[in-house]
Amino acid sequence: MSSQTLREARKYEEALAKLISKEDRPGFHLSPRVGWMNDPNGFSYYNGKYHMFYQYYPYEAAWGPMHWGHAVSDDLLHWEHLTCALAPDEFYDKDGVFSGSAIGLPDGRQLLIYTGVMKRTVENGHLKEFQTQCLAMGDGEDYEKYANNPVLGTDAIPANGNVEHFRDPKIWQKKDGSYRLLVANLKDDGFGQLLLFKSKNALNWEFEKVFAENDGSYGLMWECPDFFELDGQGVIFVSPQDMLPEGFEFHNGNGNVCIIGDYDDATDTFVPKTFQAVDYGIDFYAHQSILTPDGRRVMIGWMQNWDTSGAHDRNLPWFGQMTVPRELEIKNGRLYQNPIRELESMRKDKVEHLNTVIKGDESVLDTEGHNPSSRVYLDGIEGRQIDMTITIHPENVEDIYDKFTIGLASDSKKHTDVIFRPKENIVKLDRKFSGSRRSIVHQRRTKVPFNNGEVKVRIILDRFSMELFFEDGAYAMTATLDTDVSAKEIYFEANKNVIIDVTKYDLSDN
Repeated sequence: MSSQTLREARKYEEALAKLISKEDRPGFHLSPRVGWMNDPNGFSYYNGKYHMFYQYYPYEAAWGPMHWGHAVSDDLLHWEHLTCALAPDEFYDKDGVFSGSAIGLPDGRQLLIYTGVMKRTVENGHLKEFQTQCLAMGDGEDYEKYANNPVLGTDAIPANGNVEHFRDPKIWQKKDGSYRLLVANLKDDGFGQLLLFKSKNALNWEFEKVFAENDGSYGLMWECPDFFELDGQGVIFVSPQDMLPEGFEFHNGNGNVCIIGDYDDATDTFVPKTFQAVDYGIDFYAHQSILTPDGRRVMIGWMQNWDTSGAHDRNLPWFGQMTVPRELEIKNGRLYQNPIRELESMRKDKVEHLNTVIKGDESVLDTEGHNPSSRVYLDGIEGRQIDMTITIHPENVEDIYDKFTIGLASDSKKHTDVIFRPKENIVKLDRKFSGSRRSIVHQRRTKVPFNNGEVKVRIILDRFSMELFFEDGAYAMTATLDTDVSAKEIYFEANKNVIIDVTKYDLSDN
């Protein structure tokens, strides 16, 4: 039986969603049915459909008491919104149904595991938040919360753990049929740890060990953990809060980290070997992955960041979107990611320009290093829903260019630039001229190896976002865009002659 709180949320979203046109949404990125979206939750495959739940506040395009929104898809690109799955309607989750994961049960039901948030007054009269792990079971549309919630209370936290930061459970089933659960926790020293719990039936859990922990090298609290095996390695995803920059690998604020290591399934032991960023752009957080029925590991993240997500207009009908799904692999000890291959079925109207010379001119640059009069526009190379691959070569390898720019989502006043500096092995994403009126993060740089000035990038543009994949997926950069969709020009600019090969497809969302 659904609660009054859940019925009200469903009634509200049903009414308001009718007022949002298809054209006002992304073409192929999941956005909330109405209101606010953040972290992906419960990313799973169940009863022949991909399911994506998400942190959700239907009543305003701003963070509020968290619900779980719900959508399903056949291909991870075309989504159907279902009704709100969970609402904060029990004493143990009255202040928020926080992030979690999902799995199918042997009896045919789908199990959701999430963090329930409850605030209560403690001895000193202060309001304190308690986070516990809770279950709900259902048929893929409607879910009933477990009568014995919470299944992991604050008494399950080790002595050095914090009861206010115990969240984001990630569940998986082992080959022997037993279950494991990874939960993020904050230690007394202010750094995060990932706690591993085990269960025979996914209902009754016991603490097993600390699976991994932060020694202070990567932010403070680790949020939204994911764990899986890929190409013979164990992989942990975490989203650290309050990171400090480390060269061009990690940036300030709330970030994303991939930890690759050795995993012993028999003893549930993970030994980390390498740490890398997952996405080097502006808007990427709380990534979750799934093993598809055909054996691919696919990841989706929240295409936003906490340091800028409060700068939008709260009166918008919706806010927040997910990244394009990305297929993952490990090559040479590094995580690679590329847009899911199903995206190629949306391609149409191929345009190609091969061995095209972009002539450089350093004589009349403005204060930003641009020479608008020397911008090059190529026939048919434009659009805001496109899949475009560009390979950049210097015309003279003995005297390579210092700077090459691709301007996207451009008109007479607005543009977002991808700037290549081969002599420094740096790529910069710059959206300060994209139309935003806020003083938020608009630039980010990363190291990308050039080969004598040559580099390759694949660009996925949707109406309100851009995703860049360099060197066949070795590096990714993601950013949302405020630019009006009418700004669809694309230009090229160089300070010395550059040769480019461009292949562009429009992407149809029909």
